[in-house]
Amino acid sequence: MLKYIVVTGGVLSSVGKGTVSASLGLLLKNRGYKVSVVKVDPYINVDAGTMNPYMHGEVFVTDDGAETDLDLGHYERFLDINTGKHNNITAGRVYFEVIRKEREGKFMGQTVQIIPHVTDEIKSMIRRAGNIDGAQIIIVEVGGTVGDIESLPFLEAMRQLKLEEEEHNVLFVHVALVEYLSVTGELKTKPLQHSVQELRRIGIQPDIIVARSIVPLDNETRKKIAMFTNVRPEYIFSSYDVETSYEVPVILEHQGIAAKILERLKLQDRNPELTDWMSFVKAIKSKDGKRVRIALVGKYTKLKDSYLSIKEAIYHAAAHLGVVPELMWIESTDLEKDENLIKELGESQGIVVLPGFGSRGAEGKIKAINFSRLNKIPYLGICFGLQLAIVEFSRNVIGLKEANSTEVNPDTPYPVVTLLDDQKKVTQFGGTMRLGAQRILIKKGTLAYKLYNAETVFERHRHRYEVNPSYVDELERNGMVVSGVSDNGLVEIIELRDHPFFVATQAHPEFKSRPLRPAPLFLGFLKAVSGLQ
Repeated sequence: MLKYIVVTGGVLSSVGKGTVSASLGLLLKNRGYKVSVVKVDPYINVDAGTMNPYMHGEVFVTDDGAETDLDLGHYERFLDINTGKHNNITAGRVYFEVIRKEREGKFMGQTVQIIPHVTDEIKSMIRRAGNIDGAQIIIVEVGGTVGDIESLPFLEAMRQLKLEEEEHNVLFVHVALVEYLSVTGELKTKPLQHSVQELRRIGIQPDIIVARSIVPLDNETRKKIAMFTNVRPEYIFSSYDVETSYEVPVILEHQGIAAKILERLKLQDRNPELTDWMSFVKAIKSKDGKRVRIALVGKYTKLKDSYLSIKEAIYHAAAHLGVVPELMWIESTDLEKDENLIKELGESQGIVVLPGFGSRGAEGKIKAINFSRLNKIPYLGICFGLQLAIVEFSRNVIGLKEANSTEVNPDTPYPVVTLLDDQKKVTQFGGTMRLGAQRILIKKGTLAYKLYNAETVFERHRHRYEVNPSYVDELERNGMVVSGVSDNGLVEIIELRDHPFFVATQAHPEFKSRPLRPAPLFLGFLKAVSGLQ
């Protein structure tokens, strides 16, 4: 029988619900349970695909082409699973489905309301996700903060779920901030108390509290929280600041959270297998390895979560190799006008040109690519980083000085990157790009083949533009190697032979990188950066 763990958040957003949810999933999975995770997002957008990264961080893409919340990346990395469209439920999806059913006459004669129609749809989607994944335990992370008007229908649905399921089948975990006043050295619990009061007013009594704070909870603070929240002290846990989020499962395991959850759910506790995870955490925290500076050039670098999966993929590869990456975030728009930033590129051992749509910052990225190519600095281009590498090569090697992508300049006389054929008639933007896992055919004898050690791989995609097939022969005649193509011949991976490491891909290999299984292209890049090739 399916068991439910509902994770809510209090006091403020970004309190760490996603990391806690992923950590619980890891601890339960490593005890032998089949675990699924669902992220509920209260925003009206149908998915995250049309959001600016500054609004919501990166858009995480699944194998089946869903454009989702970045928390699904946490789930995939911690649990080493592949999620799908059913693992991200937004208010937009829920209302869209309820309205569709109403138009089809499914509610004939009824007044369609939040209760029961919207809340029933929420519960149905969650149950369906658990069934699709064949889960024994499903973790439901409710986005937003308790008290937000947008979250109310979802919290009400979770309250109803508790009533409808058999006893011991639904457990509530509340994650909330405990503020630390450095001046007095005090932990202040009042905001957490109020968030629990708000949750109880809605009709939900948390079974477990995870207090998020800078420092670990002391026993007195734990007792105080217990008194004002009606949660016994042994069910209150501390998620304090650690060096890496991958350490959170370890500190929660040491406090015994998984055992308490299984006790409440009337499930057998088992010894977890965490040896490999602990070794990874030790490796990623180590400062003993060779230090390497990596420049990451993008247009949303002021919010690092815009490129969260790429950052994590670098850390995965670095931990595997025993090196210590130092990341230099360079805003591509600043690179266009500040020549001193070019000097900073020269201080790096590797350059990554990050994804991003539109013309803003494109010329800055092209400058970085040109610098990498001429100065033989290892280069990795992701998605737009491939397209602009084509532009740079066309301009400065082939001699097509006005070459460009039609996304950046629709009137370029040399459209070396152009709109995909099946995108030319697209009129709606949500969910209409080339999305999800696509087959890539790797050419033998290339660096890409050496890195993947396979002739066929699947990587996730998210783009509307492609390398113009009309220019491929000319690119290859001038020394560029097309080392990976799609089933229909689209350029997927390029490289340069007369370079220590110059590889770019149309795909997003970062989405499939795992702590214990680094993405091959990132692993190859880090080897080149650290001189381990």
